[in-house]
Amino acid sequence: MTTGRVSKLTGALGEFLVAAELCRRNLMATPFSGNVPHYDIIASGERGGHLPVQVKTIKGPNWQFSIRQFLDVRLDGQRQILGDPKPAPFPDLKCVLVVLGKDDSRDRFFILTWPELRDVLVVGYRRYLAKHGGIRPKNPESFHVSLSVSEAEPFEDQWQTLLDALPSDA
Repeated sequence: MTTGRVSKLTGALGEFLVAAELCRRNLMATPFSGNVPHYDIIASGERGGHLPVQVKTIKGPNWQFSIRQFLDVRLDGQRQILGDPKPAPFPDLKCVLVVLGKDDSRDRFFILTWPELRDVLVVGYRRYLAKHGGIRPKNPESFHVSLSVSEAEPFEDQWQTLLDALPSDA
């Protein structure tokens, strides 16, 4: 069983790891310890500009979300009716999904734009609902969606996604 304290420590560790990785890439990075809505870190490049970064950290095989963060969904009885995708909650928001390494294994980082994360989750959720006739089998009123590490693998170590979002010397 995971306690609230363990969850907070896991989240803080992920934020500090991401901030450190951004510093390795010549960016200034400041984590906010959960006090700012929509993002956890602000990164800034040598030539200025600021980049909000949301961090989501796990120790296990899946990140957990509510699809309603990403997609308009309404209930028609028990059937879920999927509407339009939602825009990013903050302009130019980038997301770093972290898997904490166990023992001697390395931490893993998956870097996506917010729209990329939204689109991956929405495609999977649409597929799941279509398979079940639009009704979630166990709890029709649930909006839970998860993303497995294997689904995120195309985005692993894509740090250039963040670097390209800030002004460069070129």
